[in-house]
Amino acid sequence: MSFRIPFKPHTTAALACALLAAPVAAQTADEPPFSLELNSAAQTDAGSCRLTYVAVNGTKTPLGQTDFEVAVFDAEGVVSQFLVLKFGPLVAGKTKVLQFDFDQTPCDQISRIVVNNAPACTLAETGEQSDICLKGLETSSRTAIQFGL
Repeated sequence: MSFRIPFKPHTTAALACALLAAPVAAQTADEPPFSLELNSAAQTDAGSCRLTYVAVNGTKTPLGQTDFEVAVFDAEGVVSQFLVLKFGPLVAGKTKVLQFDFDQTPCDQISRIVVNNAPACTLAETGEQSDICLKGLETSSRTAIQFGL
């Protein structure tokens, strides 16, 4: 005994779309939940280096306060200063762009910036400290300045 299943173009198209979308969903699941990108470095008229960061809270957790302690390396590769960059609240699933001026520090005198710690990483709902800011953090740079962990 054989059964015939009638061909329905809309069913086949829906199945094809579902199969094509499956790898995309798998890739999304592997993406880091939290990322920081050093997007640009520009010299200001005052002699400071203005750094633009792009922060992406890809998690489902809204953050009330987000601060990152960074170590700044000079042109010779020596740590010249420690700073705390205050990113503030970061909404879940949202991108936030921030700028920081490194006073009296020309951009060509910064070779590398390392995220050292997250002294403030609090959950928006409870105010409790969380490890979400460093756990799975991915860093990148679109500038000549190296940026990482």
